[in-house]
This record gives sequence, structure tokens and C-alpha cells, in this order.
Amino acid sequence: MDMHTVVLGTSGTTAQDVIAVARGAARIELSEEARSAVATSRAFIDELAAKPEPVYGVSTGFGALAVRHISPELRAQLQRNIVRSHAAGMGPAVEREVVRALMFLRLKTLASGHTGVRPVVVETMTALLNAGITPVVHEYGSLGCSGDLAPLSHCALTLMGEGEAQGPDGVVRPSGELLAAHGIEPVELREKEGLALLNGTDGMLGMLVMACADLARLFTSADVTAALSMEALLGTDKVLAPELHAIRPHPGQAASAANMLAFLDGSGLTGHHQDDAPRVQDAYSIRCAPQVAGAGRDTLAHARLVADRELAAAVDNPVVLSDGRVESNGNFHGAPVAYVLDFLAIAAADLASIAERRTDRLLDKNRSHGLPAFLAGDPGVDSGLMIAQYTQAALVSELKRLAAPASVDSIPSSAMQEDHVSMGWSAARKLRTAVDNLTRVIAVELYAATRAVELREGLTPAPATRAVLDALRAAGVQGPGEDRFLAPDLEAAYAFVRDGALVTAAESVTGVDLGEVEQLRGLYRRVRG
Repeated sequence: MDMHTVVLGTSGTTAQDVIAVARGAARIELSEEARSAVATSRAFIDELAAKPEPVYGVSTGFGALAVRHISPELRAQLQRNIVRSHAAGMGPAVEREVVRALMFLRLKTLASGHTGVRPVVVETMTALLNAGITPVVHEYGSLGCSGDLAPLSHCALTLMGEGEAQGPDGVVRPSGELLAAHGIEPVELREKEGLALLNGTDGMLGMLVMACADLARLFTSADVTAALSMEALLGTDKVLAPELHAIRPHPGQAASAANMLAFLDGSGLTGHHQDDAPRVQDAYSIRCAPQVAGAGRDTLAHARLVADRELAAAVDNPVVLSDGRVESNGNFHGAPVAYVLDFLAIAAADLASIAERRTDRLLDKNRSHGLPAFLAGDPGVDSGLMIAQYTQAALVSELKRLAAPASVDSIPSSAMQEDHVSMGWSAARKLRTAVDNLTRVIAVELYAATRAVELREGLTPAPATRAVLDALRAAGVQGPGEDRFLAPDLEAAYAFVRDGALVTAAESVTGVDLGEVEQLRGLYRRVRG
């Protein structure tokens, strides 16, 4: 099997597969098990549709209109209408990777055999993803219950050959034209299928999976920049000793401390105090770096656990059980996902806050232990990184606002039938902004700390620091000197962090994956003997 092919069965999917489809060019294949399960569940729906008794989602209206029994000749129209009416999003289009993740995760539930759709629905959605056709989904419209209704409706609309979508060339065209160009027949929906296409937590889950991947890299990046700042401020690495973290056994804290310790191995700056004056303690932003980043790592571990459970789930209402029963349920509610999306926004804000405090310390000549004011070439004539810290502070301030939880809000809808909603989509959208802001905050600390290290003439930085400096300069980020147009340097540093080059440069010396806790524990033992 080609490494770029994802096989979808009945038991869910993995975070790696979601990212491969959403961000990469991975193709999707349906397993024979999934095809069989879909056909079996559809037979149950056809049997129920032929009976005179009303069944929710099969022969009734939806939400507050579920009391109406729909006659057979109107059921196809009912399914078309729910898609058209629910495709009511507004605002700018969301990112292609978000829509692809959303579609793939809906396909994951359809393939489970618990939704009752026909095989043609599953096959057509697979074909859309493989063709690179991405429906236009808008920023606003989801309350996170019943799932991400409006975003999923815009995707279902494209499945029907209606609405607009982006082709593989990035050009937005009518969906019908794109389907025809790729030889894909639009789906004419039948009983249960419109509802099955709309009712899930797929958008918020897809964004959670991608945020977890991004934050895993950023927590490691923050360990590296914290270590760089510790070096630049001539701090002591004694606070990273494993025995200190063993007596407060939070695994994330131990991992972050081990990261910093591995990075600083061989440094000639740590513990080299200005004027040979011993420093009893470093400031909290230096000394407590592993505790703060570690708490974020543990929050991330919990979020990944929730994501993995949701990735294994079949989220729909009603669901088709293996014994043929079709049962209404509340599994579409986004609370489990919404909570961890909000938790991660809090962790991102706090990690950014402590990074900004380290940057400010590097720039303040009264607290930087001998560095020039604002790391300027000629302080007074040059302003150095004064306003870079302003930019960083503005980002941190916004991160604090983004940390206000969306999941504690609820606006009742559907004539009070859906009287408590999760706001998980909103939590996910603000987390995406938070992740990007955190990346920029870390980039500013990286820029300041590397400049400060280079200003410590006569002292030898750690080999890993040298590797980061060399890679950063090769990426076009300049070192100390007189004032210059700063925005391009900061943008290049941002790309260096965002694309993983910072972690790669560090790992080229440490020789271990700095993100893996078990490997870090082994490194602890090796470094400390």
C-alpha cells in the first residue's frame, strides 16, 4: 500500500491520517469491511422507511419540526431541503485544511456503518476528497450542537452538485462544474442521508487534531527558546536537575526540563555570572520555565486523549445499531471537544506570557546582566528590539483575550429544542488564532535570545545553540548590528519556528527527539550520569 494512501474502515481513524488528508495529498480508500457495514445499515433504513410508523430522521422533520410525519413522496425533497436550508454560513471562507479535515471526519463516521447512508454517498465523498475539491465553508454558522451543522451543510451541498467549491487549482467555481470536470456524479439524497451528512463534531475535531500537532511542536520550540534565554541571561541550569523534578512528578514538567538540559549540554554561558557575583536564584520566567511549559504539555496530553476517543467514535443522530435499531441520542454534543479546545487556548496564552517576560528581561539593561539596552548596537542612536517586544506584548494581550472560554456560553436554538449548545466550533476557531500568535511570540523570543547570545563575546554557547544560530542565519535572519527594517527578520523567524526548523536544528545536536517523553527520561540519565 502506498504510504500516501489512507484506508478507512469501520473503527474510526487516527490523528496522523487526519493530518495526512487535511494538510497533505493523501488519498483515501474504503475498506471492504466499511463497504459491507454501510450496505448493511442502509438495508435497516430501507426497511424502516417502508413502515407506516414515523422514525426520526427517516420519515419525520428535524429538530423542533420532528413532530411532523413526512410522506414517502416528499422524503427526497426533505433531505435536499435540510442541506439547502442549513447551508447558512456567513463570513470569510475557512482554510482548506479545515474543510478537508471536516469532510474526512464526516466520511469516517459514514464509513462506520452507523449512519444508514447508501454506499454511493460514502463513495462520492471519497471521490471529492481524492479529487481535491474543497467546498466553501464560512467562518460563522456553527453552535457546536447538533455538531457543526452549517459547515457540514456547505460540504453536503457540494456533494449534491450545488453551492461553490475550490478546485485543486485553488479557484472557486460552482460545485456542479467541478464535479463534472472530475467525472463525479452529484448525489440525489434519500431517507436519512441529509441528516447523516450534517450531524457531527467533525469541524471542531479536525481543528483540535491539527492544533494538537502544532502545539506539540511549539511546546518543544518554547523549551529551546527558554534554554536560549537562560544562556543569554547567564542563568543556572541547576534548576533543571532531574532529582528536582522527580519530587513533583508531572510528566510534562520533567519533559520540558529534560529538553532544556539536553539543549544546554556543553554551554559555557550557564552559571557564568556577571562580575563573578554568584546569583542565588534566577527570575521565575527562567527558573519556572519547565513548570509552565510542562503544565501545557500535560494539558496537551489530555486533549490528545479526548481527540483519540472522538476519532474512534461514530457521531450521528439517530444512529443505526448493529441489531438494526435506529435510536435517537445526544452524542453529537460538542462539550468534550469544546472543553479541551478552550483548555489549550489557556495553555497557549500562559506559555506566550512567560516567553514575553523572558524577552523583556533580555532587553532591560537593569536585569539582563551586562547586555546592552534593548540589545541595540548603539543604545540611544539605535532602538534595537524595543518595538519587537511591543509587538510580542500585543500578541500576548490578544492571546489572553482568546483564552476566555467559548464553551461556557450557550445560545438556545431551534425553538428551544436545542436549548444547550457547546460553541465548540468557536472554541476551535479562536484556538487556531492562538496557535499562530504563540508561534509569533516564540519567534520574537528566539530572535532576541539568539542576538543576546551573540553579544556575549568571549563565552562559548552550547553546541545546540550554535546549530540553531547557524540555521537561523542561513534562513535569512540577521544578527546584532545597527537598526534596520525589522519586520522581515521577525517574519523569517516566525517561519523558522512555524515550519519546525528550530526544533530540527536543535535535534541535529541533541541526537534525540525532543518531543518524546520516554526518550527524554533516558537522556536525563545519560546527561546526569
